[in-house]
Amino acid sequence: MKTVLNFIFALIIGHNLGLGQSEMTPSETYLTVNDAVVEVIANSKDRSNPKFTMYEEGQGSGVVISDGGLILTAAHVVQTAEKIKIRFTSGKEVPAKIIRLSKGADIALLKLAWIPDGIKVAKLGNSDKVQIGEKVCIIGAPYGLSHSLSVGHISRKHQEINKTSGFLRAEFFQTDAAINHGNSGGPMFNTKGEVIGIVSSILTESGGFDGIGFAATSNITKKLVVDENSLYTGLDGYLIDEALAFLLNVPQKGGLLVQRVVPLSPADFAGLKGGILTTELNEEEITLGGDIILSVNNIKLDSMDVLEKIVESIKNKKNESGNLELEVLRGGKIEKLTVQSNN
Repeated sequence: MKTVLNFIFALIIGHNLGLGQSEMTPSETYLTVNDAVVEVIANSKDRSNPKFTMYEEGQGSGVVISDGGLILTAAHVVQTAEKIKIRFTSGKEVPAKIIRLSKGADIALLKLAWIPDGIKVAKLGNSDKVQIGEKVCIIGAPYGLSHSLSVGHISRKHQEINKTSGFLRAEFFQTDAAINHGNSGGPMFNTKGEVIGIVSSILTESGGFDGIGFAATSNITKKLVVDENSLYTGLDGYLIDEALAFLLNVPQKGGLLVQRVVPLSPADFAGLKGGILTTELNEEEITLGGDIILSVNNIKLDSMDVLEKIVESIKNKKNESGNLELEVLRGGKIEKLTVQSNN
């Protein structure tokens, strides 16, 4: 009798606290939020043969976060894409463009060209309230298998903070939920069906999932690309150190070597030029021959610690456009260019 009373008492306490009401099983979560999950199809120019214009198709996942057609995905899925399509569970495909992007945190905000009927929206949760050990669900398209569900737990939270400025560059959840190629950019849900992370990457030795995956937290996502005016440029760059700067005859201790520029992007309209010759340096592939950016908003790119200063300069500019004023080394001469906001 005492056991039965204790069980009833526990149910009453749980009911009063809201426990058991808002939490859903993985099946219930999937049925509730799946229609807000989308496939992201990104077409980029293939640079393997410069004599021919060919395109390679990349695939990732994303999630709709507003009735106005805003979608979150991973930056590496779309950052060099010339064309982006969003495929919904209905099979409809809608073009989209990049509005904001944070390469360091690997998150991007997209906007649909038009809003399809019956669009479903997922709610962003508070990732600061997530505890280690909590159950999570991830929906994505691993190896092209669209709207696949994997379930796991939060293993740890990682933060990348600049030691000199204290600026939070990135924040990731570590999880044991299965993540594979095609999951990138997909949402991580808590048991309330709220988005608490955007899938970024995995640690792997086999090429597939080895038990450790990462997702950018929802709060860093909101801070960097949803709430703030992060500027999307459409260029892929390589930060050069003092030794490489000397080899490339750069008149300062560092810079940003432009690797490629996405056609019709702000960087393209500004006249920035990408590289033409791909080689290997320190077991890393880089492309030479492009512009070298020397400064942004009068801040010299002469060390690895200036990126946060540049971000702050964009946020603090009186001109709310957030445009970037660049000094560029091209053919031995310094030129000035302006990259306009893509908002």
